[in-house]
Amino acid sequence: MPRTTSAPVLYALVPCAGAGTRSGADRPKQYVDIAGAAMVAHTLRALEAVRCLHATLVVLAPDDREFESRVPGFVGERGWVERCGGATRAATVAAGLAALRARGACETDWVLVHDAARCLLKPAWVERLIEACIDDVVGGLLALPVADTLKTEDGGRVVATVARDRRFAAQTPQMFRLGLLSKALEAAGPAVTDEAGAVEQLGLQPLLVASTLENFKVTYPDDFALAARLLAAPSRTADRAFDLGGKA
Repeated sequence: MPRTTSAPVLYALVPCAGAGTRSGADRPKQYVDIAGAAMVAHTLRALEAVRCLHATLVVLAPDDREFESRVPGFVGERGWVERCGGATRAATVAAGLAALRARGACETDWVLVHDAARCLLKPAWVERLIEACIDDVVGGLLALPVADTLKTEDGGRVVATVARDRRFAAQTPQMFRLGLLSKALEAAGPAVTDEAGAVEQLGLQPLLVASTLENFKVTYPDDFALAARLLAAPSRTADRAFDLGGKA
């Protein structure tokens, strides 16, 4: 889809180069079947439905040979794929930003980075984030206020209780301008675990946009069964206007 405006454009970027070792699966977790399709297919279906996104770029590992068979029909005017993922999330996102530049994205364009494993994403949540951040000087992220009492441990035993006041669990998408995010990731280094953390290290304060527990990251074996039950719920299946996975 050619660019037709000088105003900032919005892109989604999905880092999809990880191995998912904590999942216990026999393949990268983004390709595990959940409710009739690969997990990442559900994620991309939700992003595809956000019509104000110019395109979604999926960043794969250089040796990935599964994506096209697991998500048939994704590539097109609004579905882009690059095999330039790195050894860490930060490296993969940074490579994705460079790929967006090569495809014509500008430094002032917005990039919404979203985890492939947050497969219960709903378009309305993305639209809420965009509405909240589009005029913000920094950008922001979906986040969930912490409800549980928090503990720190040593050797499997509690060593401290952490106050939960003003604590949030960071989610995705996380929305920042391309130039700012590139600068932040370069300065923060490979150990940073989310884009907001990199931006914070520049002395900036990303906006927190309230999210929902349903936007959880599928990580551990039990998470797959929970995600499957939620994706198979009537309210979910009734909303499916198209199918990227070929089965749902």
